[in-house]
Amino acid sequence: MKKNMGSTDKIVRIIIAVVIAALYYTNVISGTLGLVLLVLAGVFVLTSLISFCPLYAPFGLSTCSTKDKK
Repeated sequence: MKKNMGSTDKIVRIIIAVVIAALYYTNVISGTLGLVLLVLAGVFVLTSLISFCPLYAPFGLSTCSTKDKK
């Protein structure tokens, strides 16, 4: 699996995930929307850790610099 996420993309996803988690655990967002966003935050963290976004692959997108790809 080739990397297709750059460091800026990973940082932005992790920040968004932290914000969503904070909003959920402070009950600013709740219910079904809260759970869906919490799952999305988990996906953001997971994809950031493995540096691969499955949605980028079919479209040939990559935010990774050429020297970081493996």
